Amino acid sequence: MGSVVWITGASSGIGKELAKKFYDNNHTVAVTSRNISEKNFNLALPTQSLIFTKADVTDYVSVGDVYNQISQNGFVDCLINNAGTTSFTLAKNDSPDLIKEIITTNLLGSINTIKSVLPKMIEMKRGSIINILSVAAEKIFVKSSAYAASKAGLLAYSNSLREEVREYNIKIINVLPGATATPIWPSSALEKFSYRMMKPEDLADLIYYLVTLDKNIVPEEITVRPIQGDL
Repeated sequence: MGSVVWITGASSGIGKELAKKFYDNNHTVAVTSRNISEKNFNLALPTQSLIFTKADVTDYVSVGDVYNQISQNGFVDCLINNAGTTSFTLAKNDSPDLIKEIITTNLLGSINTIKSVLPKMIEMKRGSIINILSVAAEKIFVKSSAYAASKAGLLAYSNSLREEVREYNIKIINVLPGATATPIWPSSALEKFSYRMMKPEDLADLIYYLVTLDKNIVPEEITVRPIQGDL
């Protein structure tokens, strides 16, 4: 069996464009989200090249089951953590349930998927883990407190993990995008600002290049913004 690229949160936005990019370049791709199906992709898709699996990254046991299912198609040598959620509300108005949902999905969900792929990557002494974070992990934005905390937490976790797995030739790459025209934004914001946002397909091109860079080099952290800057 060959290798598999696993992309979470692949039903739309950056994840969907990444799936198309890897598929178009002849990779076997496993795409997961809470609601994923071939209807998300307007392509003629051979089953063996694009694997659709529903997954809730917040459920550690379920993530392990999904990983076992995906790995039947090959060694998962690349995990791209893209699943995420947010709100655009003030911290004083965020309910405990909303905060828990954001932290559990964005931080613990990514840790769950990382934990599932890591043992085999260590055994094989190779692999790549790419986390789609946000400039909010490092820059202060209002109405983003829980989201920023989740992304900053994953950034810190990944930076520590990288030092632990260097000896196994495992690459940890953190990508911090600025405003990108994806469904995570309210429709009102997209209508007003999409003209100056980055396109998810352009980010997919960049991330694909970073992942497939076959050199003794790893871009550990890369920040990308629209030319006109943050919103």
